[in-house]
Amino acid sequence: MTLTYEFTKQQFKAYAEASGDHNPIHLDDEFARKVGLPGVIAHGMLQMGLMANLAVAAAGGNPGQVRRLGCRFAAMVRPGDRVTFSGNPDEAGRMEISAANQNGERVLTKGFAEISPRG
Repeated sequence: MTLTYEFTKQQFKAYAEASGDHNPIHLDDEFARKVGLPGVIAHGMLQMGLMANLAVAAAGGNPGQVRRLGCRFAAMVRPGDRVTFSGNPDEAGRMEISAANQNGERVLTKGFAEISPRG
């Protein structure tokens, strides 16, 4: 199972509004470059939220069945990056999740979800 998303500056702004995380490294290219970044980068929790969509899809669309979710952030995601999240749950409901950008660079590592059985 896979899901692919293209990240945009507009998405970063919308996420900042929804989350209250207005850190300028996510919103202001000039500021981001001044602190040593190549420009704005995606919020880590935005990436993880999109990763969660894969777990929800594996749970048959029922977010209440996703019991645990985690990952490590491994690389920056920039506007225009296309990130593909992939994974399949095993019979016990454990799911390893990987995420890579359009260049094959892993942007999240140690991604996982635990999905409870349908009942």
